[in-house]
Amino acid sequence: MTMATPGTASVLNPERTTLRYPNARVIVLNDDVNTFEHVVECLCKIIPGMNSDKAWTLAHQIDGEGAAEVWAGPLEPAELYHQQLSSEGLTMAPLERN
Repeated sequence: MTMATPGTASVLNPERTTLRYPNARVIVLNDDVNTFEHVVECLCKIIPGMNSDKAWTLAHQIDGEGAAEVWAGPLEPAELYHQQLSSEGLTMAPLERN
């Protein structure tokens, strides 16, 4: 056992760490089941601040590129929107945490 000599003991300086609430991305995938109209309707109904023009743009992106991020933000609402869109029959990618 080693004994510390007086005056050589280290003083622990607590580090302050700020923990950020996790964020996530909600991504809708292209499929052969859902119509453009259904995707637009679901996005407008579920995603806050979504308007018809933006929803149509996202629907075309989903169709053309295979996927589109439809919402990004705090994990808790992202989980809710992901679940609601999935329950409407949209094909969803797993939540992506940032």
